[in-house]
Amino acid sequence: MPHYHKLGEIPHKRHTQFRKSDGGLYSEQLFSTEGFSNDYSLLYHVHPPTRIIKTEKPVDVSPQIAEEKMLQHRSFEGFHIKPASDYLESRVPVLVNSDLHIVLAAPKQGNKTYFYKNTDADEMIFVHEGSGVLHTMYGKLDFAYGDYLVIPRGTIYQIEFKTEDNRLFIVESFSPIRYPKRYMSKNGQLLEHSPYCERDIRTPYGLETHDETGDFIIRAKKRGVLYNLHYGTHPFDVVGWDGCCYPFAFSIHDFEPITGRVHQPPPVHQTFEAHNFVVCSFVPRMYDYHPQSIPAPYNHSNIDSDEVLYYVDGDFMSRKNVTRGMITLHPAGIPHGPHPGAVEKSIGKTETKELAVMVDTFHPLMLTKQALQIENEGYIMSWAE
Repeated sequence: MPHYHKLGEIPHKRHTQFRKSDGGLYSEQLFSTEGFSNDYSLLYHVHPPTRIIKTEKPVDVSPQIAEEKMLQHRSFEGFHIKPASDYLESRVPVLVNSDLHIVLAAPKQGNKTYFYKNTDADEMIFVHEGSGVLHTMYGKLDFAYGDYLVIPRGTIYQIEFKTEDNRLFIVESFSPIRYPKRYMSKNGQLLEHSPYCERDIRTPYGLETHDETGDFIIRAKKRGVLYNLHYGTHPFDVVGWDGCCYPFAFSIHDFEPITGRVHQPPPVHQTFEAHNFVVCSFVPRMYDYHPQSIPAPYNHSNIDSDEVLYYVDGDFMSRKNVTRGMITLHPAGIPHGPHPGAVEKSIGKTETKELAVMVDTFHPLMLTKQALQIENEGYIMSWAE
């Protein structure tokens, strides 16, 4: 999905001899999330990336489903997820279906003692609190508050945090996460009407080449099972790569809002898309400027999608008692809209400072047991006068 990028040293032609100073061959690897029929990158390793020396007994980490069907509005206190020292142990799935898993995490530290690879899903990590560096075989990505980190499935990475106070909102997508098609030209460039452009996309830098042998643990997740795979060479031994399939960062603060004389529909906030769901960014913006406009969103029926809203910061004039890190779930099948009194209260307002991430899914979501532990059970009655 990102534009073409290159780091390090690569041969003039792909699939040709590329030799080290001692005459040995570098090992070429094609990396793609859709086989040989879509975007890809070519990486050149000091050692073959296939040298497994040992495996361990796999561990089941699949979500524990509590409710498969629902027809009522739900709310969850995301910051009630307890912090955990280990990065992987901190990740708690709360809403899931066959297209994606929505995960909350409060890691105190990263995964310095091992490497991680999600073999099933692209990962979109939204950084609510904290900062640090994402280390990958492609190089490094700095991140801070408000950043989206989009990591293609199969990417081996370590995440490093600068503090112990970190909060993450994570979407694991079982299809590639892409720019919305309507934002792109037929040749793949982000168009003028897109709310962001290539200048806003931060690509990996500072390629780290580790020519090391030993025992390196890669924790790889596949179909809800975590495997500990021991490799004889460091996974970050890449001397160069090029292509269009790699991790990138994009700040929600660089999303340019689309406004109008009257209230704009949710698709104007769309940021990414995948198979059967979309991701939207609600950012500070001017309100509608028609003299009779109503800034509060109109009531709407969720006929084809479940709507998940993750509240980041700011005031939300359409909702009462919003807290940072709160998640609301408005399922398909029943209408929803502003809380009582919010419509009249919004009239005359000229701007909003709200910041939120929305995920609309086109297949129903299921609640995990961990989601029930952080639920606001009275949310369904908050529309009562």
